[in-house]
Amino acid sequence: MSLQTHRESAPRSTPRQPQQPVGGSIIDAQGREVPITEDMIQRACQELDKTCEPPRRQAE
Repeated sequence: MSLQTHRESAPRSTPRQPQQPVGGSIIDAQGREVPITEDMIQRACQELDKTCEPPRRQAE
């Protein structure tokens, strides 16, 4: 089963709360386990979007 098929067959029914853990953790600089939240993922994606370049148009 491809990821695309899985997404189509299992849509998320309720949006996550920004501080709700999403099932993973990171270890901070002090060695503490910190749950990854929806807000953390959204902020990381926004930062990544800032660094991405739009696709280049190919000459025809």
